[in-house]
Amino acid sequence: MTSSKIIPFNKPYLTGKETSYIEEAAKNGKLSGDGLFTKRCQTYFEERFGFRKVFLTTSCTDALEMAAILLNIEQGDEIIVPSYTFVSTANAFILRGATIVFADSQQNHPGTDEDLLETLVTPRTKAIVVVHYAGIACDMNKIKAIADKHNLIIIEDAAQAIDSYYEGKPLGSIGHLAAFSFHETKNIISGEGGMLTINDEQFIQRAEIIREKGTNRNKFFRGEVDKYNWVDIGSSFLPSEITAAFLFAQLEQIEVIQQKRLLLWHTYYKELEILTDYGIILPNIPEFASNNAHAFYIICKNIEQRDAFIEHMKLGNVHTVFHYLSLHASPYFKDKHDGRTLTNADKFSDCLVRLPMFYELNTDDITNKIAPLAKSFFMK
Repeated sequence: MTSSKIIPFNKPYLTGKETSYIEEAAKNGKLSGDGLFTKRCQTYFEERFGFRKVFLTTSCTDALEMAAILLNIEQGDEIIVPSYTFVSTANAFILRGATIVFADSQQNHPGTDEDLLETLVTPRTKAIVVVHYAGIACDMNKIKAIADKHNLIIIEDAAQAIDSYYEGKPLGSIGHLAAFSFHETKNIISGEGGMLTINDEQFIQRAEIIREKGTNRNKFFRGEVDKYNWVDIGSSFLPSEITAAFLFAQLEQIEVIQQKRLLLWHTYYKELEILTDYGIILPNIPEFASNNAHAFYIICKNIEQRDAFIEHMKLGNVHTVFHYLSLHASPYFKDKHDGRTLTNADKFSDCLVRLPMFYELNTDDITNKIAPLAKSFFMK
């Protein structure tokens, strides 16, 4: 029924210029952070997406940790975070002493249920962290209204949301701060790597210091001070020029990469739409959101069906994976959770399956192998 070709879940894509740009960076005589390619990448993001200020980081995790430092998080501060997300979204604030209050997902999408957020706000709440799951925007107008009413900071965890939009506004440009990922599983990659975007001017100067180990080193390099010193807390959040050079080669091809991923996403949807007649849920794109084709997933009926489906696909040489496990129920946090049942987050933890999605995947792979294999399981 299927060919012997193994289709992986992910395969990093090289555009062709990565190694030559890395060589150029080496010849420039500067491999540490904030060199020519770092500046090129940061300028690209600021000009293309209108982010007020961009700082490349070594990971999205580091960008989130910078955000937590910028907010002066202290013991007792509460941060609202979706439960259905990667551990870094919460851990960045746990490290600063925050109390995490987990929010549930929407019924038909893994993103945060915006209609329940205000019930979680207390006098101790300092920020709301929004996760745009699979690059699909949360309803930012609803979230901004809550944040404005209670004087809260909005942080967009836009790890999966490069080149995705809410009502025409780039994700990552709406909150006070935002964090992006360039991990090898993302649309645009640098192996590891991330970015902090700042849309509120009050955070820009201090972010530069925090990113440079708490020093005013950049002011020294610009000739604004005669020596640099330790002036704040911070850490080493700068990526090397090697990472930035790789990333810039990817950015030059963002249109090509996005066009191909969208073709694959829509091929999946067309081929698998019939599964909705069998109780399987496909991705939902709200009218206010664009689709950056970060991921294509299906929602099974229960965990038993999900596990059986993953095994079925594996036997057919197609690698599919489930995604996050609810953080409120994790071994680390379950004794700290306030006891609320987060039904939808648990549902997606048990039932969501991600299908292969990478640039070198072909539509024929989907049409002739992945989709028939999936349909043979659910339509038997």
